[in-house]
Amino acid sequence: MLVNGKWQDNWQPVQKQDEQGRFIRQTSSFRNWITRDGSAGITGQGGFKAERDRYHLYVAYICPWASRTLMARAIKGLNDIITISVVNPKLSDQGWQFSNTGLNIDQLNNHEYMHQLYTQVKPDFTGRATVPVLWDKKTHTIVNNESADIIRMFNTAFVDLIDQGPDLYPNTHAQEIDQLNHKIYNQLNNGVYQAGFATTQLAYQEAYLNLFSMLDALENRLADNRPYLLGNNLTETDIRLFVTLIRFDVAYYSLFKCNRNMIKDMKNLKAYVHRIKQIKGIEETINIEHIKAGYYSIKALNPNGIVPVGPENLK
Repeated sequence: MLVNGKWQDNWQPVQKQDEQGRFIRQTSSFRNWITRDGSAGITGQGGFKAERDRYHLYVAYICPWASRTLMARAIKGLNDIITISVVNPKLSDQGWQFSNTGLNIDQLNNHEYMHQLYTQVKPDFTGRATVPVLWDKKTHTIVNNESADIIRMFNTAFVDLIDQGPDLYPNTHAQEIDQLNHKIYNQLNNGVYQAGFATTQLAYQEAYLNLFSMLDALENRLADNRPYLLGNNLTETDIRLFVTLIRFDVAYYSLFKCNRNMIKDMKNLKAYVHRIKQIKGIEETINIEHIKAGYYSIKALNPNGIVPVGPENLK
């Protein structure tokens, strides 16, 4: 945690709680948008024009929010346009940390910790130094650290440079996408964290029931053999769902006590996960060993740091 630009304490998973012990997630701090012509986006300031090799993405394979942006980058054919750095999977006492090998190096700014990137841009920053971070190499600043925004700008901003992949947010389905996104986020994407980081039995059981209610609804939605949540067209909602499902059996089921059943026990969702994995470029955004190493390094939930050998992931 940074307070006025100074690191204050060892990293802790719980950001904030309400009076009933419910986990509350921090909101994102940087909300500028890359656009086709550099004009201002929905939020923030302008000046961020879509250009080849101008932007860099800081991610963690363990993090579902960061993995959303990696998936969108792959699906939209932006791998050669937007470079990446990957932090270490295990959270250090100062949060996300870089190393000195391969993609784990901060080759742009030579920082050791992600929080140093935040204070480089805003020396008095207060808050958590999260991933993903979308970085502008030209102006040496953070464009955006909200995964939902980054997915949408990847979908539209770079169409003049490369026209590849489906429209992840088609106008004809925008309302339905927004509604389904909201439900999936509250009950499942964030719901697993509300279960895992609950500090009261009431908060845990509430989250547990909500998330399995959503999984059952999604299992039923896919029972008509539709390939994706909205039918034949892949959308951002599929990305949002997939990043939670792919982590469920190897982390949330046991570590977060979401243990009614695994995804591999749900016929339609299991098939859906395999279908998404087969999309070109998606397999490269998944690192199960990073996911397991990262989640099981959370001392508050696993003080001895033992990483389970199994289960085999959705096989």
